Amino acid sequence: MNKQQRIVLIVSILASFVAFLDGSVVNVALPAIARELGGGLVTQQWTVNAYLITLGALMLIAGSLSDLFGRKRILTYGLIGFAATSLLCAVAPNALFLIVARGLQGVAGALLVPSSLALIMAHFSGAKQGKAIGIWTAWTVIAAVVGPLLGGFLVDAASWRLIFAINIVPIAYTLWSMRKLPSVQHSSTRAHVDITGAILCALGLGSLTYTFIQQPYFGWASPFIYLPLALGIGTSIAFIWYERRAAHPMLPLHLFAIRNFGVGNIATAAIYGGLAVSGFLVTIFVQQIGGYSAVAAGFAFIPVTALMFLLSSFFGGLAGKYGPRLFMAVGPMVAAIGFLLMLRLGQHINYWVDLLPGVLLFGLGLTITVAPLTAAILGSIHPAQSGIGSAVNNAVARVAGLVAVAAVGIIVGTTMTVEGFHNGLLFTAALLFAGGIISAIGIENPKPAAS
Repeated sequence: MNKQQRIVLIVSILASFVAFLDGSVVNVALPAIARELGGGLVTQQWTVNAYLITLGALMLIAGSLSDLFGRKRILTYGLIGFAATSLLCAVAPNALFLIVARGLQGVAGALLVPSSLALIMAHFSGAKQGKAIGIWTAWTVIAAVVGPLLGGFLVDAASWRLIFAINIVPIAYTLWSMRKLPSVQHSSTRAHVDITGAILCALGLGSLTYTFIQQPYFGWASPFIYLPLALGIGTSIAFIWYERRAAHPMLPLHLFAIRNFGVGNIATAAIYGGLAVSGFLVTIFVQQIGGYSAVAAGFAFIPVTALMFLLSSFFGGLAGKYGPRLFMAVGPMVAAIGFLLMLRLGQHINYWVDLLPGVLLFGLGLTITVAPLTAAILGSIHPAQSGIGSAVNNAVARVAGLVAVAAVGIIVGTTMTVEGFHNGLLFTAALLFAGGIISAIGIENPKPAAS
C-alpha cells in the first residue's frame, strides 16, 4: 500500500466512521432520552428511524452526486452538514425537535458512506482491494459496535446530549486530513439528479415506518394506520415504476440483473435487518429489564469489537482468495446461533453465563460475513459504477434496518418485556438464517482470471 492509498483509506474510514457511529451510539442512550423528553418506545423508535429514513432514501442520490461531482467535494459537504445537524440534536428541547434534527442528520450522513467506499474502489484493485475493503469494513462495523460503549460513558458521566456533540472532534480531524486527499476525476457525465425518485422513496419509507411504529397503538382497522399503509405501498410501487422508466434513475435496476449484486443485496437486507433489531433490543433490554447502567450495556458488545478488529481483514483476504460464497453462507448462521443462545436472558442477567457466549458467536459470525459481503457485491460491477453501487448496498442495509426496527412494536409489544424480547431474538435469528441461506444458494464465486 503506497502513501496515496494510505491517505485514501484513512479518510474513507474516518468519513464513514461518524455516520456508522451515530447510527449505533444512540441505542444505549434511548432510555435516557425517553426519560427526559418523554414518549416511551415510540420516541425511542423514531429517534433511530428518523435518521434511517433520510439516510436510506437519499443515499442513492448521494451515490449519483459522488459520481457526478467527485468524491472529495461530496465528502466535504457531508462532513460539514453532519457537524451542524449533530449540534442541533445535542440542544434538542423536546422529542419532536430531536426527531426532526435526526432526520436532517441522516441527509448529511447519506453523503458520506457511498463516497468514502467509492474512493477505495477507485484507488485499489485486485487482492489489495479486497484487503482494503476488509479494513474499511472492520472500522465501520467497529464504529457500530463501539457506539454503545462510548454512548454509555457519556450518558452515565454527563448527558445523552454529548453523544451528538462529540461528533465534532472526528469530523474536524477528517476535514483536516482531507487536505492531502488527491483529487479524483469523477466517472459520470450525467447532469441530472433524480429528485422525483428521491421524493417517492422518502414518502414510501416514511409512510411504512409510521405504519409499523404506530400500529400497536391504533390497530390495523384504524384509518391512522391503513391510510398511511396504502400511501406507503402505493408510493413504493410508484418509485419502482418510475425508476424503470426514468432516463437517469437514482436506483439503476439493471444492476440487480448481475447475479452477485442482486443476490448480495437481498442477503444484505436480511442480515442487516436482523443486526438492527438486535442492537436496538439488547441495549434497551439490559438497561430497562436487567438493570444495567448505560456503560455496562455498552461494554456488553466489546468482544464483537475485538473480533472485528482482529479478524475482518483476515476473512476479507480469504474471501478474495477463495471466493465469498462460503463466508456469506456460514457467517450469518453462526451469528444467528449466537442470538438463539441469548434466549436464556431474563430479568436477572449473568453476563458471563447468559450473554457473553451469544455475543462471542454473534461477533464471530459478523466478522466472517461483512467483508466478503461487501467485496462480493461491489466486485461484481464496473469500478466506474462504484459510487452508485456502494450507495445502493448501503441504502439496502439502512432501509432493512429501518423497516425491521419499525416492526419491533408489532413483534415485541408496546413495552419491553422478557417475552417480547425473546420474540425479538427469534425474529433476529430468522433474518440471519435467511441471509445465510440466500447467500449459499445464490452467490457465485468469481472465476479465476486467465493467466
